[in-house]
Amino acid sequence: MSDAPRAGGPRAAYPRVSVVLATNRGGPFLAEALASALAQSLPAAELVVVDDGSPDPATLRGIVEAVPVPDGAPRPRLVRRAPSGVSASRNAGVSETTGELVAFLDDDDRWHPDRLRRHVEAMVEQPGTVVSYCAMRTVDADGAELVAADQRAAHDRRDVIRGPGVMLPNLVVRRETFDAVGGFDPAYRQGEDLDLVLKAAALGPFVFVDDVLVDYRHHASNTTRSYRDLATSIRRILRRHRDSAVAAGRRDLVDAYDDRLRANDRFAWWSAGRAARAAWRDRRVTAVIADAAWVAAFAPTAPVARTAGRVRARWRSRGGPAG
Repeated sequence: MSDAPRAGGPRAAYPRVSVVLATNRGGPFLAEALASALAQSLPAAELVVVDDGSPDPATLRGIVEAVPVPDGAPRPRLVRRAPSGVSASRNAGVSETTGELVAFLDDDDRWHPDRLRRHVEAMVEQPGTVVSYCAMRTVDADGAELVAADQRAAHDRRDVIRGPGVMLPNLVVRRETFDAVGGFDPAYRQGEDLDLVLKAAALGPFVFVDDVLVDYRHHASNTTRSYRDLATSIRRILRRHRDSAVAAGRRDLVDAYDDRLRANDRFAWWSAGRAARAAWRDRRVTAVIADAAWVAAFAPTAPVARTAGRVRARWRSRGGPAG
């Protein structure tokens, strides 16, 4: 534990936070990401940068070593590995740390200076929580806001399953919880944070820090822009956890997983529509057809189900029966 002053209050024993950043590219935003982690009002105990087999390790090392380290902040420690994927690399990074809490930083995101302090205060005030998460907005390559934060508090495990907006960039997890669930599953190349969140939710409550403390950067190289792979991986993860809930006789959790699966289908249609519109503007007719064909096969009933849901909601609002 470390002593850190609580804003507006006495000194208190705070758990130490370790920060892990895994990258296989470095990239134009890495220096800003590192600088934001080093500029915290409550400094991290350590900052581990995992080089997951980047093609130009010398350049990546140069970026890491050139970032100014403020007084009291940890000097970034670079760990080089053969390429093994982001899940395995993050697990390796955590194995290098000693803090009671762990936060993960992507190489293109950035943090508000009070990000770690606010999370630690929330978890100290509610010691039974296993994860804390904050509001997060989406910004463009220049840092301008694209999408405002829309995360919300999760009051129980079912809320976490349905999706209050807990993702890798905006969470802090207890190290003992991370170890108990086995870290990230290397079988998942996308959606690995969802799997971690769902496993952690079975071990204890989450606490929401209702302030925008993370900027998630949307740009041409985002892995989450591969919407087909992401939607497919999310479905695979949700179905696996749903099967476990069925086996345990947890009908309440099964219903929550069904809600999240339907939300994933809607995400697939929204993403395919956006991709198809972009392809149409570029006169890439073949791509438009491919996007439409993929989503029609992936979630053929989603548009009908959504329309039916809207009709039922409108009918109930006019005094019709709820069934």
